[in-house]
Amino acid sequence: MFEQLGLVGCGLMGGSFALALKRAGLVKRVVGYSKSPSTTERARQMGVIDVEAPSALLAVSGADIVLLAVPVSATEATFKAIRHLVRGNTLIMDVGSTKREVIDAARRVLKDQVGLFVPAHPIAGKELSGVEHADADLYHGRQVILTPIERTLTAQLDKAQKVWTALGCHIKMMSPEAHDAAYAAVSHLPHMIAFALMNAIKNQTEGKEFLSLAGPGFRDFTRIAASEPAVWRDILNSNREELLSQSRLFQQALQAFETALSSGDAQTLEALIEQGSHARASWRMSVHKPKS
Repeated sequence: MFEQLGLVGCGLMGGSFALALKRAGLVKRVVGYSKSPSTTERARQMGVIDVEAPSALLAVSGADIVLLAVPVSATEATFKAIRHLVRGNTLIMDVGSTKREVIDAARRVLKDQVGLFVPAHPIAGKELSGVEHADADLYHGRQVILTPIERTLTAQLDKAQKVWTALGCHIKMMSPEAHDAAYAAVSHLPHMIAFALMNAIKNQTEGKEFLSLAGPGFRDFTRIAASEPAVWRDILNSNREELLSQSRLFQQALQAFETALSSGDAQTLEALIEQGSHARASWRMSVHKPKS
């Protein structure tokens, strides 16, 4: 389908996308650039990319599909770096976990070419970052959220849908605002809570001993606290308004538990637990129900 992928950011997400495109026979050549030359070199050695580019600009030169797999905070600078060699039929996508800040940057920098950009958020990843962990199966069977804007070209949106579908993904369309509100609740807040819980335990005198006694439930609950700090710093900061709103709602829910505990109100405590348990069971059934 494509002659050349211009990959800016050859880490886990970008590298996995390149490997998946190659395996599906969707691209003939991958030209990649990363801020760290050693990362770009490693990506070439692994066969993730075919050509190392010395800059983001040269990575997109001649490309008919471009993927920006960079931190959200680096998106605007990346747009500025590549805009002069973006062709009129190029499909540009990102993999950022927040969308409004990315789209605002695209509008400011790409201007008349903003229609080439299809904002994307694949719901996939690992706690381990780096091209060494790139995996052609990373996106298979996963959901990808596309958040086109009013100026997104229909042809580019169609191409984006076909690419992700060919990689085995399930496509969902959302507005940027709805996306950021939803993922503040189901992704960004859980990460922040996991980080905060680990900090709270670690900072206690007996914290190390407590952690030595933790079991599978604690392991599963805190798995995401092992995520890349710089990546999640950017994600949380870029969606801070929605995240703060969700944090306040969470604190209200936590306060209800604390009030029941403080007063020894076992009946209310059980009702609160039952409410959460039922919500979790209902969600699990809706996610795993057979598809007709």
